[in-house]
Amino acid sequence: MSRLLLYIDEDAGEHAVIEALRARNIDVLTTIEVERSGSDDRGQLEFASSIGRAIYTFNVGDFARLHNQYLTQKKTHAGIIVIPDQRCSIGEKVRRLAGFISRTSAEEMINRMAFL
Repeated sequence: MSRLLLYIDEDAGEHAVIEALRARNIDVLTTIEVERSGSDDRGQLEFASSIGRAIYTFNVGDFARLHNQYLTQKKTHAGIIVIPDQRCSIGEKVRRLAGFISRTSAEEMINRMAFL
């Protein structure tokens, strides 16, 4: 089983979360690092999937719609991870993400949308 890799959408790209995940040896790539800031949600999901990374976002509505479209159209994505409650602390976001990544493989995330 392959390790789950993250692509962080710009709406969820909190510097403290990114650094804390990296400190835990979690492979993280951001929209800023790949110069994709401002790309639409479909483009972000397609890009993440093309490089084998699950996307982490706060944008539940748009990504739930995209997830359903992918399933209906029998397209494949590398996974969508959302934390619906953006008000939780940085530490809580890191704990939820790190815990989930430690027990979930890349293969288990294919065509899956996870709410943490």
